[in-house]
Amino acid sequence: MKTIKHTNNLIIGYNDKKPIVADLTYYEKDSPQPIVIFCHGYKGYKDWGAWHLVAESFAKAGIVFLKFNFSHNGGTFENPIDFPDLEAFGHDNFSLQLSDLDQVISFVKDGTNPLPNIDTKNISLIGHSRGGGLACIMASENNAVKKLITWAAVSDFKSRFPKDEKLEEWKEKGVYYVKNGRTKQDMPHFYQFYKDFIENEKRFNIKKSVNNLDIPYLIIHGENDETVSSDNAHQLKNSANHAHLKFIKNATHTFNTSQPWEKNGMSTELKQVTELSIDFVKES
Repeated sequence: MKTIKHTNNLIIGYNDKKPIVADLTYYEKDSPQPIVIFCHGYKGYKDWGAWHLVAESFAKAGIVFLKFNFSHNGGTFENPIDFPDLEAFGHDNFSLQLSDLDQVISFVKDGTNPLPNIDTKNISLIGHSRGGGLACIMASENNAVKKLITWAAVSDFKSRFPKDEKLEEWKEKGVYYVKNGRTKQDMPHFYQFYKDFIENEKRFNIKKSVNNLDIPYLIIHGENDETVSSDNAHQLKNSANHAHLKFIKNATHTFNTSQPWEKNGMSTELKQVTELSIDFVKES
């Protein structure tokens, strides 16, 4: 009987000397398989919660699953979980993240070891939360992406930045901090993050990006999302030409899972999200 294979903590590339660390989950098959690239969200990482169970579900369905850490997400190669490198986190920005994702797609397109037998013309992106917004932009820019799925995605980046007096204070001090409720860390954002956004605001327009899409697009959002309101899902749907929208009953922002996730199976809500996504990727 075939078993699921894992290639974990693989360095795909570097960005400003920080590694892009990835996991592959798959069944080894003689025929080429579709592949999904999963983009984590803000204060997220590839090993968060139940993402490993999601990966195994895709592998069992005959879809290679690649999840990765953005180079400046605050993790390191030695410790990809949580945020041992807060300096890197503070220097993160959307340009770096999109560059990371582009490198991951190029790695997949090359189709070389340690990738299993994949169909390099059947690449899908899944993005969660902020990662969903990034996936929208990249899908509009990179024609190697054939399908797009967003989970609890934001529809706009600008509205999530500090405003007025807080923005001026950020500019003056050069940094503002966000408390991580779980790790209790004060996570820095250097002002370069906002400058990068303003300098590239036209490119970072998520709704415009999905309006330019000409590929199948599935939007999934939890009815009880406490972090990203359902308005975001409606805005994405209204902006896109080829989108399907599915709300998950009783689902939170992380689809009723948490970090750490010590159960053997997914939550009912995350299982539903995963099954919908698998079916969407496998549709011809």
